Amino acid sequence: MMDGRRWAFGGGALLALAALVLAVQFWPSGPAAEGAAGGNGPARASRAAPVIVEKVTFRPERTRLEAVGTSRALKSVTIHPAVSGEVTAVEFTPGEKVEAGDLLVGLEKREEELAAELAKVRLEDAKRLVARYGRTRGSGAVSATTIDAARTALDEAKIALGRAQVALDFRSIKAPFGGYVGITDVDVGDRIGPDTAITTLDDRSSLLVSFDVPEVFISRLDVGTPIMVSTWAQSGPKEEGRVVDVGSRIDPQSRTFVTRARVDNEADRLRPGMSFRVVIDLEGPLYAVVPEVSVQWGGDGSYLWAVRGGKAERVSVTIVQRQEGHVLVDGALEKGDLVVKEGLQRMREGLDVSYREGDVIAEDEAADADGAERRL
Repeated sequence: MMDGRRWAFGGGALLALAALVLAVQFWPSGPAAEGAAGGNGPARASRAAPVIVEKVTFRPERTRLEAVGTSRALKSVTIHPAVSGEVTAVEFTPGEKVEAGDLLVGLEKREEELAAELAKVRLEDAKRLVARYGRTRGSGAVSATTIDAARTALDEAKIALGRAQVALDFRSIKAPFGGYVGITDVDVGDRIGPDTAITTLDDRSSLLVSFDVPEVFISRLDVGTPIMVSTWAQSGPKEEGRVVDVGSRIDPQSRTFVTRARVDNEADRLRPGMSFRVVIDLEGPLYAVVPEVSVQWGGDGSYLWAVRGGKAERVSVTIVQRQEGHVLVDGALEKGDLVVKEGLQRMREGLDVSYREGDVIAEDEAADADGAERRL
């Protein structure tokens, strides 16, 4: 019994001695011990949280507007004769390109030609009479009244010839401008009048595309704004154009205004009357651009962390638009400000930070910062 008690006493003493040695070996000392005891040692106070930052830049707000547009030729008319008459010639083929002044349709004109010839004869007679009276001036053989009447007759003959020439010109229907003629139902021998549509004529070297735009963009769309148009076919051509007209009023029913753009068509791939998909990229005011990951959310809305004077500062912002992994925000930011995009979980107001521009925080820096926070 005595031997058992001695062994128990001896074993317990050995265990106690081993525990004391371990406690002494692992007991913290120095600045770390002060930190563990709740003090703020100089090592902890001087450690800054490492973060990755990005400089603030500014970009305009971009809005893509899409609409359906309808086109017409730059110039487009339906050809009608000015007078009635029998068709004696059709001088064009549907789809043909004609130049300004080219003859399209001829009407019977023999009577008008004779009237013009008669007017020329009367004009020459009036000229001779006035010349004869002029040679007797001063002799008293012809009275002044007779000379004045001859001059009046000369003026009337000139006017009569002009009117005869106009009537003759009306018998030839010509292209008022260069372009492409359309299909016609008029044949030689037909009798047509001013109400007869002979054909159409389109100058499609450029197209005018009209489309409706919501009223909220009235202040952002000006003459000269570039646009892009394309047909609805997958392989259809895409053409650039510019706004040439902006409507002067808003439609109270649709709350839109009409806009018209001019699109070059020198390649003649587009046709008047086609519908188009119209795309307009509008630029608005400038806003600060920050990484999307930098924007945080709290009870009072969105915010981000900026680095100013080596310390973290919380800045409230309003998200305006997302653009390619970044966001446009409205807030108290200036060009060149630094915003935190990595290391956000350690941020608090007034925290000392060490920063650099880049993509990844070094593992040893992150581990040191995390360890320092855990020792707090």
